[in-house]
Amino acid sequence: MEKIQPPIAKKIPHELEKHGDVRIDNYYWMRLSDEQKNAETPDSQTKDVLDYLNAENEYKNQLMKDTDDFQELLFEEMKSKIKEDDSSVPYFKNGYYYIVKYEKGLEYPIYSRKKDNLDNQEELLLDVNDLAKDYSYYNVSSLSVCPDNKLLVYSEDTVSRRIYTLRFKDLISGELLEDQIKGTTGYGVWANDNKTLFYAKRDDALRSYKIFKHILGTPASQDLEVFHEKDDTFSTYVTKSKSGKYIIIGSKSTVSDEFRFLNADIPDGKFQLFQERIRDLEYGIYHHSDKWYVVTNEGEAINFKVMTCPEKNTSKDNWEEFIAHKDDVLISGLDVFNDYLVISERIGGNTALRVMSSQENYTIDFPENAYYAFTSSNYEFDTEILRLKYTSLTTPMSTFDFNMKTKERTLLKESEVLGGFEKSDYTSERIYTIARDGVKIPVSLVYRKDIKINENTPLLLYGYGSYGINIDPYFSSARLSLLDRGFVFAIAHIRGGQEMGRKWYYDGKLLKKKNTFFDFIDVAFDLIKRHYTSQKHLYAMGGSAGGLLMGAIINYQPSLWNGVVAAVPFVDVLTTMLDDTIPLTTGEYDEWGNPNVKKYYDIMKSYSPYDNIEEKDYPSLLITTGYWDSQVQYWEPAKWIAKLRDLKTDDNILIMNCDMETGHGGASGRFKRLKEVALEYAFLLKLEGIKE
Repeated sequence: MEKIQPPIAKKIPHELEKHGDVRIDNYYWMRLSDEQKNAETPDSQTKDVLDYLNAENEYKNQLMKDTDDFQELLFEEMKSKIKEDDSSVPYFKNGYYYIVKYEKGLEYPIYSRKKDNLDNQEELLLDVNDLAKDYSYYNVSSLSVCPDNKLLVYSEDTVSRRIYTLRFKDLISGELLEDQIKGTTGYGVWANDNKTLFYAKRDDALRSYKIFKHILGTPASQDLEVFHEKDDTFSTYVTKSKSGKYIIIGSKSTVSDEFRFLNADIPDGKFQLFQERIRDLEYGIYHHSDKWYVVTNEGEAINFKVMTCPEKNTSKDNWEEFIAHKDDVLISGLDVFNDYLVISERIGGNTALRVMSSQENYTIDFPENAYYAFTSSNYEFDTEILRLKYTSLTTPMSTFDFNMKTKERTLLKESEVLGGFEKSDYTSERIYTIARDGVKIPVSLVYRKDIKINENTPLLLYGYGSYGINIDPYFSSARLSLLDRGFVFAIAHIRGGQEMGRKWYYDGKLLKKKNTFFDFIDVAFDLIKRHYTSQKHLYAMGGSAGGLLMGAIINYQPSLWNGVVAAVPFVDVLTTMLDDTIPLTTGEYDEWGNPNVKKYYDIMKSYSPYDNIEEKDYPSLLITTGYWDSQVQYWEPAKWIAKLRDLKTDDNILIMNCDMETGHGGASGRFKRLKEVALEYAFLLKLEGIKE
């Protein structure tokens, strides 16, 4: 049989110089502007790029052709575990119960509500299936009903660039209004007059940079700009206090925050500054009655503390300590009620929920040693009931009502998994790896109880490790298709997240970024040492900044992995961070460093996956991307695979799936996404020699 030949990208040397250092990028030509991508008639460069991406897709199709039937089987298997006619637990807000439901065979949600109690007639808000019928991609990111419950604003994205159009619906007549606002972040905030809407717009680099005020019935072109965030390392957003009293404008960078607030009854008023921005001062605000709660790192409170201040006198000179900082407890948020305060915490790698009142101060107990618990839809102030959600690697997402006075816990719903799933068939563990610098790294694992764990066991190790984002031990029904075929699934809770507190994040960014990569590698070696698997059966997966992790680990330890899946991978770190016209760049200088400063340039160059490809053997690799991705542009993975193919010295599989219709989040339908998962799993199972 004739060997399938991979596409070979042409080389056009492009010189990149900074700090006297010259890099030659042979594949820089793959970058297209938005204008080129959206042009009705493609120019020659666009044609060359499309030809190359399509050739990579065809090569992937040919190389994976022997798994086509298996992919379809996996897709149907994963789909069969999902209850197709399902609905959410209703939540109560401002006189209505709100419900999200899915109907059999349909991809998208249906939003509805019932007035006062659940026995009343159901009112349709939006049927996203109807809205999406003419689009290959369609996403509604948010819905917001005005205070008198008569009008709805929702946002739609039909391209997958995360640039949303706000649209309005009259909930009494059911008619769409003529008002449309384009180029927004997707969130609208109502003033209390039921006709004024505040929203944020994106600039050309997709940074959220201005807040506008729209009056219903007037052209969007006449909307009044109420705030302009001129510092391009910050983004801005608008929200509303849970009390409903204030419209709040936030400005946020990686290391500092600033807020302004306005009485929602007076939308034409002037926003008042809460506390001016100070570098390295982070804070969040929560209104209650005649005061504000402030969660802040002020005064070296690295894991944050809670302060209070008067409603009108809000500068930090007026802040008084309410909950002190602790070295071993990270405070990550608050839920404010009339008589209770619920503090979301992280302790020892797990989430915790602490309830405080004038009489009590206690932490809600959870049964497993590795889990994820968080507060959910708590819109009512005057209540003793806390809505929370709980999941683990073996427990499907579960919704509870918790009575904060009696401590009674009521299970409202555990997501149903069809196909004979029994959680007792699986077991999860929490172990700890000692990294090369002596730091203890948590690792969560799950597998079937009836498989024999040894050096021949296939194991998939997942990681992220950036932005302080936590990868918590959560349940996935799709993952059962791997577990039921003998895989162990493991999450490495590496530095760069903040599972172990805020310092965990600080120790995995900027000049300490390599800790993220070495932690992941050290976890892999430890799992082999403990005989959970061996190098012949070890796999790794990560996406976006986790794709950067994948690119780094195959450069540092290529022989450690039998196969790697890198989803929408951020791999051309240096070139991207030197280009402030690309979305997200300037706002991330405090995450990765500003490479215009030599010490950050040097550290980025030392680990950037694209810049460190060498002539050596690499593991089998599946790369995924989306042509319309606004966060990691498609050309990063496209350049990466071209350079890898040019330099690698092995015959291992190297393929890329470029979805020509989607962006960073992949397909928009609930079942379409499973097609992508089926490809990833088929790739891993193919390498493992599992064909059914």
